[in-house]
Amino acid sequence: MRTDTVSFEEIGEEHLDAVLGIYNHYVLNTTATFHAHAFGRDEFRELVFFDNPRYRTYVIKEAGIICGYVLLTQHKKREAYDETAEVTVYLAPGSVGKGLGSRALQFIEQVAVERGIHVLVATICGENARSIGLFEKNGYDKCAHYREVGRKFGQRLDVVAYQKIIG
Repeated sequence: MRTDTVSFEEIGEEHLDAVLGIYNHYVLNTTATFHAHAFGRDEFRELVFFDNPRYRTYVIKEAGIICGYVLLTQHKKREAYDETAEVTVYLAPGSVGKGLGSRALQFIEQVAVERGIHVLVATICGENARSIGLFEKNGYDKCAHYREVGRKFGQRLDVVAYQKIIG
């Protein structure tokens, strides 16, 4: 799918290094992810490649350059949750604030509907105001707040969950 100079492409091995670099930036420098160590290629593959065809990762390209990725993953491994999925968006630091996150959500919501998903859930660090703002701006409602469930960089962190009924 293309929107102006923004395109989305299913992740392949050829994208792995760029996407891994984006993720490791957030691992090492922020609380956007609760992973605390940089990932290698093999370990990272497990986060972005899935056996189940309903769940996929897509690179976000602007003018042909990878500037982020968006993924649709299984919410819980129980049958009753089969119509619920988790959505995650990571953008390269220089690509934040350009509307790419909203475009990524619009794209992945369309993919999710096509795959029979009814509800999308986003799990976000409570201090990640930019991500919270992205999901709120795109119609997601706060549905949970877990206090001090994470610890990174010596601080206790809350986790909030946002959801959107899409289908």
